[in-house]
Amino acid sequence: EVDFWIIPIIQGFVQIEELVVNYSESSDDDKSSPETPPQESTCVDDIHPTFLVALISRRSRHRAGMRYKRRGVDKNGNVANYVETEQLIHVHNHTLSFIQTRGSVPVFWSQIGYRYNPRPRLDKSENETVSCFRAHFEEQLKNYRKQVIINLVDQTGREKIIGDAYLKQVLLYNNANLTYVSFDFHEHW
Repeated sequence: EVDFWIIPIIQGFVQIEELVVNYSESSDDDKSSPETPPQESTCVDDIHPTFLVALISRRSRHRAGMRYKRRGVDKNGNVANYVETEQLIHVHNHTLSFIQTRGSVPVFWSQIGYRYNPRPRLDKSENETVSCFRAHFEEQLKNYRKQVIINLVDQTGREKIIGDAYLKQVLLYNNANLTYVSFDFHEHW
């Protein structure tokens, strides 16, 4: 009976845009030439298809916080600053969805201090982390079935300790529905 008073809200972002794609294989000069043979009439959508594109980002209410103050995973498997972003494309009565999630590395770690880029540290052992890491990815796999994990942690600098702990947990978890990829921005700079 109180549903009327409940307002659904998200902490995030929503934008919906209609896009018209204008493409052709011939130049404008070819179209206006008197020698151009008349073409069979086609549907307007075939000439200039209209796409409806939506971008929706939802930030988790669990472990939200400021950068450098909230890091890693908690005892329930929630990671800091977790965001799910969904891209929807609707065209010709078909809707496609692509979902990307991001969040802090799901191990117990922190950064102390306010100076620029404080040194990260591990707060719990590998064994203490296993159950929380497992809880995080069991929830992810329940929601999304398969996942490609892209580790963006610096693989050689001060963040190496976090990247190594992450990879170790992935290897211990050993789940065929997870694909682990390490991508170091510094190699592609």
